[in-house]
Amino acid sequence: MSTDVAIVGTGVTKFGKRNDVSYQELFAEAAHEAISGLENISPDTFEGLWVSAAMPELTVEQAHVGNLGAQILGISPKMVSRVEMACSSGSSAIRNAWGAIKSGMIDTAIIVGLEKMNNNPVQANRGLLYVPDVTYEGIHGITAYSGFALAAQEHMEKYGTTREQLSSVAVKSHSNAAKNPKAQFHSMGEVSLEKAMSARMVSDPLNLFDCSPLTDGAAAVVLTRGDKAKEFTDQPVWIKGAGQRVEPSIGVSNMDSITDWKAMRSAVNDAFSMANISPSDIDVAETHDCFTIAEIIEYEMLGLAKKGEGGKFIEDGESSLSGSTPINTSGGLKAKGHPVGATGVAQIVEISEQLRGQSGDRQVRDAKIGVTHNLSGFATHHVVHVLSSEEELR
Repeated sequence: MSTDVAIVGTGVTKFGKRNDVSYQELFAEAAHEAISGLENISPDTFEGLWVSAAMPELTVEQAHVGNLGAQILGISPKMVSRVEMACSSGSSAIRNAWGAIKSGMIDTAIIVGLEKMNNNPVQANRGLLYVPDVTYEGIHGITAYSGFALAAQEHMEKYGTTREQLSSVAVKSHSNAAKNPKAQFHSMGEVSLEKAMSARMVSDPLNLFDCSPLTDGAAAVVLTRGDKAKEFTDQPVWIKGAGQRVEPSIGVSNMDSITDWKAMRSAVNDAFSMANISPSDIDVAETHDCFTIAEIIEYEMLGLAKKGEGGKFIEDGESSLSGSTPINTSGGLKAKGHPVGATGVAQIVEISEQLRGQSGDRQVRDAKIGVTHNLSGFATHHVVHVLSSEEELR
């Protein structure tokens, strides 16, 4: 029995304000796209179902969404679970399904991540406020905005990172989103550096164009045992490495550093070691750019830039579509959108499409190896996957 795990089906909805569909319909939209192109599919195919959803109780007044997903799909899997790890729910669900297949417990699984945050924005923001340590940090007003603003302030003070470099991340992300019809800000088109820099302040030094939006959206992925992949598709994508680490902290006060993310570095090392790759092997990556400073730090944690030189990496155009390592070709969380439960799954979808050569105007030439990185909290939890278009890495 093969211990490799392959991605054989992917689907993602239009991101944005999806008032045109219900929560159930949003789920079905992503799942249908992931399944529709596959061969030899029946309800019995799916032995596992993972639903990643961060806050349905608050935003759509629905719990027990794992079972809800089984009803929508009309399946009765051996394993079913709802995964909640805040913003990294999606990648955590992917990793759980990957582990179940790799262990031999099941052969094939479907993972659907979704969130409908604009259904009730007040409650969605309330859900985000529950992510840090509510008892010891939340009561003092710490939010994702102020937490990452602290990281930006420290990075700017320590390493000379500039306002222009932060805004350059937004400019690049919106440029990619303009090429992605499913991105939340697709219709906005290109954004100038001047516009990005002059937006209203949210939490100094982060302005509106440094922050990801509230988003509705869903994404789905079908995983199977490696030796069964060709039964479903002639273009499988292979998961060659996976890493997951968490800081012994839920907030910023217990972290050794808010600009040197040790848990991410460990997750990256685990995934890269498993896949036997180095940073120079990465052709394309989707990283968790919830704020522009996060993407800059992630260049460093992935080993694409030296510590403190993430700002220079974006300034030199290295993460653009024509750069050495294109990052967030989908538009990222910043411009594609951030439907919390769907984000990690959508990253897998984007990289899979890149490795299949299906990304249209934002296609990275000759992409063979891709990486996804999904975080939650104040960068306290990280999940990293290494994907390849080839079963045997070059």
